[in-house]
Formats: sequence, C-alpha cells, structure tokens
Amino acid sequence: MGRVCGLTLLLPHGYEGQGPEHSSARPERYLQLCAEHNMQVCVPTTPAQIFHLLRRQMVRDFRKPLIVMSPKSLLRHKQAVSTLKDLAEGHFHTVIGECDPLDAAGVRRVIVCSGKVYYDLAAYRRDNRVGDIAIVRLEQQYPFPHATFTAEVGKFPNAREVVWCQEEPQNQSAWYRLRAYMRADIADNQVLAYAGRPISASPAVGYASKHLEQQKQLLEDAFAAELRSGEMVITH
Repeated sequence: MGRVCGLTLLLPHGYEGQGPEHSSARPERYLQLCAEHNMQVCVPTTPAQIFHLLRRQMVRDFRKPLIVMSPKSLLRHKQAVSTLKDLAEGHFHTVIGECDPLDAAGVRRVIVCSGKVYYDLAAYRRDNRVGDIAIVRLEQQYPFPHATFTAEVGKFPNAREVVWCQEEPQNQSAWYRLRAYMRADIADNQVLAYAGRPISASPAVGYASKHLEQQKQLLEDAFAAELRSGEMVITH
C-alpha cells in the first residue's frame, strides 16, 4: 500500500484499413480497469498535446500510470500540426473545444470524439459545408474531465443532440465505459447518440474496401440530418 507508479505506456492505435492486429491497442480493456482515479487514459491529437501530456506526467507532484493511445497516421497527417508557441507555452488540454468560428446559437448538434477520427470529421464538415454541427475532442478519457466537458458542450445552448463518434466497433473502445459520464454531464433535454462501426467480434475488418465503406458510413451517421435512434440498439 502507498506505492506510487509513474509507468507510461505509448500504445499505437488507429484505424487505417490494415486489419485487426494493426488497428487496436484495446482501449476498452484499460478503461474497464479504471476506477478510483487509479490511472490515466489519454488520446492526444496534436504534437503539442503529446508533448504537454508527457511533460505533465513528469512534473506532477504525484505518480499514476499513464496509458496513451498513440497516433499512427497522425504522425504524418498534414492537419495534425502545432506551432512552436503551442509547444513552448500552454498545457495539456483534457478537452479541446470547437476550433472553427461557428455561430454557437445556430449549432444543433455536438459531435464528441477522441483521436484521429476528429480530422476525418473536420474534413467531412468542411467538404460538405456544414455550419450547424460542432466538434469537441475528448483528449483524456479517464479520469473523465466532467467540468471541462460540460463547459465545452454548454457553449452551444441550442444543441439538442450530442453524438459520440468513434472508429472502433460499438462494443469496443470508449462508448460503453463513458456514455454514463456523458449522459450525466449533458442537459436533460439533449439526446445522446452513437455514431461508429457496428458491434464486432474482431477489432477491425480485414479488407481495405470494407474499412473505407464503414468509415464513410460512420461519418455520414455523425452528420445525418436525423439520428437513426437515440442510443443505437444492439441486436446481435
């Protein structure tokens, strides 16, 4: 009792159509072990976030294990960049709010996500000229940043829908572990929904064409004019 541990695990994670063994670091297994603030599970999306996350682990006055779902294709993604000022100043953000100049009063839906799917969502929104859907990045999944999450989603008072979007199958990754947190932190009149791959026994499909088909579908689901159902029903 009373032992401290600053163990840091950098686990490659990302859905890029290369098959099951290439895709998942099994974040759901770590999240299942999370309780009583015993560890940290983070999914950084920018170089500055990775830098400040690792720095935070070193300079904190306490030690707890840090599990990082490390990016793969983001290492060469043209949009995943940070300025020298971002690196030299600031801190790790547990939540990154909407970055584009949207009309907050006109936002009807907030998409919440973690990891590289953010860049796919942002590209889809830009290409389709969507101006009424905001995107919020959850960079720390545990301990869940309740106050910051509530504040960022609360910037859009007229949003009636909050959609969690993930690349992983529905029964994997963060959805099952975090949906109770999100439901508790959003307004009573807001619908909480899921957009992502359907449930699967495998971490990912083995065919690039099927991967692209699923990726296209989850993006369309996240931005659909109407939600297919509140919390997608598991039928298999």
